[in-house]
Amino acid sequence: MHEQNPVFIPGPTNIPDVIRKACDIGIMDHRSAKFPEILNPVLAGLKKILQTETGEVVVFSSSGTGAWEAAISNTLSAGDKVLAAEQGMFSQKWIEMCKRHGLEMQIFAVEWGESCPISAYAEALKADTEHEIKAVLVTHNETATGVLSDVSAVRKALDAVGHPALLLVDCVSSIASMDFRMDEWGIDIAVAGSQKGFMLPAGLSILGISQKAIAAMEKATLPRFYFDLRDMLKHLASGGYPYTPIVGMLNGLRKSTEMLLEEGLENVFARHHRLAEGMRQAVLAWGLKMCAVRKEIYSDTVTAIVVPKGYDGT
Repeated sequence: MHEQNPVFIPGPTNIPDVIRKACDIGIMDHRSAKFPEILNPVLAGLKKILQTETGEVVVFSSSGTGAWEAAISNTLSAGDKVLAAEQGMFSQKWIEMCKRHGLEMQIFAVEWGESCPISAYAEALKADTEHEIKAVLVTHNETATGVLSDVSAVRKALDAVGHPALLLVDCVSSIASMDFRMDEWGIDIAVAGSQKGFMLPAGLSILGISQKAIAAMEKATLPRFYFDLRDMLKHLASGGYPYTPIVGMLNGLRKSTEMLLEEGLENVFARHHRLAEGMRQAVLAWGLKMCAVRKEIYSDTVTAIVVPKGYDGT
């Protein structure tokens, strides 16, 4: 029986029944030999979806916000300078998290509906001849505005001036739905969550981690314990966790990655584009407009519609 209660919000998204049922398993001893039979296919599948061969993958029991915190706390130290763009609610929240961790922020505020300001980033990186900027933040897909940013262009800006800053990317609402190439785009940490493209409830945060980011962990001095990636990487290598994992959710993630890879990533991306384009055409036909200001930055996972004056968006 189909038991969906369709929701039309940016996330959490609807859960296919087959994935929901995959989460419904009995309690398992996560120290037993059976647990790696769930965990290892998950990690292998995530690497393929993130399109990384050289990086490592970690899955925490948390929402995507926990992955944000893991990304900065494992690679940075208090007082480090971080380059970021404020272009929507989620990029804004990541900036606020950095500030609370004692990081020095260089922020470019852009109009909501615009993408990451590549030229401004390039100028800032070129001007930083002393390499004081330790990390560059990019929100690949800003959920609040339905805007896609060009991560590969940020990598090119870093490489053009030989800047060693880490490239940290929020891809919570793009991974497993739109093209994302961790190795090719030179991403050092990719941050994702279970509740969007992976078709699961909120509760798992997913990080792709480059070897460069792993090397940076030994120098970083921000406090971390639960989100210590070194502990996670050590235990995952032997098929376990440093603490109690959400085994049922991980089994659901195993099913999710299997389904995505069976369909084929190119087919997944094309399906999202086709449905998103249908939504966009409908919005325009209704006489409304989208928050994203240019066609080339339209998101294929979120269509944010501007509410006409005189109407309550709530």
